[in-house]
Amino acid sequence: MEAVRMEELTSGASSRIIPLFRGIRRTVPSLQSLKRTLIFIQSIFLWFLLLLPRNRLWTSSSSSSPSLPSKVSRRISVFRRKDEEDALRRRTLAEDLKMTSGTEEGNVCRWNTSLFFGVRSNALFCRSWVPISGEMKGIMIIIHGLNEHSGRYAHFAWQLTSCNFGVYAMDWIGHGGSDGLHGYVPSLDQVVADTGTFLEKIKLENPGIPCFLFGHSTGGAVVLKAASYPHIQCMLEGIVLTSPALRVKPSHPIVGAVAPLFSLVAPRFQFKGANKRGIPVSRDPAAMVAKYTDPLVYTGPIRIRTGHEILRISSYLLRNIKTVTVPFLVLHGTADRVTDPLASQDLYNEAASEFKDIILYEGYLHDLLFEPEREEIAVDIINWMEKRLQSQ
Repeated sequence: MEAVRMEELTSGASSRIIPLFRGIRRTVPSLQSLKRTLIFIQSIFLWFLLLLPRNRLWTSSSSSSPSLPSKVSRRISVFRRKDEEDALRRRTLAEDLKMTSGTEEGNVCRWNTSLFFGVRSNALFCRSWVPISGEMKGIMIIIHGLNEHSGRYAHFAWQLTSCNFGVYAMDWIGHGGSDGLHGYVPSLDQVVADTGTFLEKIKLENPGIPCFLFGHSTGGAVVLKAASYPHIQCMLEGIVLTSPALRVKPSHPIVGAVAPLFSLVAPRFQFKGANKRGIPVSRDPAAMVAKYTDPLVYTGPIRIRTGHEILRISSYLLRNIKTVTVPFLVLHGTADRVTDPLASQDLYNEAASEFKDIILYEGYLHDLLFEPEREEIAVDIINWMEKRLQSQ
């Protein structure tokens, strides 16, 4: 069979963050001039906010106020209408996805889709897979990675249900069938809060059943931060992280100072240099083609706010890595060039968790559950959850 030829593609965090901020870096002649420019812009912007009359300050929540300038109000309405149309189109596609493997006779689970309203009343698209027979021994809640969606994990969910684990999954804001502009994440703290609220809802619906959180790449960073809060950790038996985004850095230190300002004044702006060409994320050509022909996978240039949010959560996790106490399993491919496998090793070495494990797969790439060895990797995850349950 002739090998599939294709251009290199990428997803995830660092491979998109770095070219984005390189674009910013090329716009300034030197470090000193950048510092002076940044100080000047920040000063002007702060004075603008302080001197602007209060009735001219606006937020999206007050867009209907008669005191808003008409041009601003119309612009907000246009953005909101386009976002709603985009979300409805994606939601239709998400609902049409087949979520089982094989024939109906061979299915081991019942699956369903629903809407869950997050902490800011955004409609978030959710999926569930429940074993048809046998007692459910535990529940896995899947938080996908940047630019993808929960429907990509249907095969993993099928493997879990065949071992009597129930599965729930939630699309982030701006992803999959959820509300928001495709690929735009106004706040990863909002995704963290939505994850905690979603977990609480599932616990209430399934009393007494142990729950685990799973997060991939940036979703792994979201899960790790969520599990750092006591009210969320107490609802969990443990977390599973694949290729977590724990050490994401801009191309130059000063960019870290510029990013918050750019994120504030032009959050939706896209840098054309930060596109889908780049580092491969799987050694399986068919998996790569399937990912980048999926209309629910965002392949456009990363938006400034989204990039800044990834830098911010990564920095937070690095500063607090020694305070991690939740039981966890972290898995990473040693050839991953999207997120850093050494950061996963640092998490394992430095976290205060008493129950923790790490598996490093030699030569594997970023999207572990879409590598040729995906079946064995899923078995490693299931075995760890069962070991965790037996330890209780």
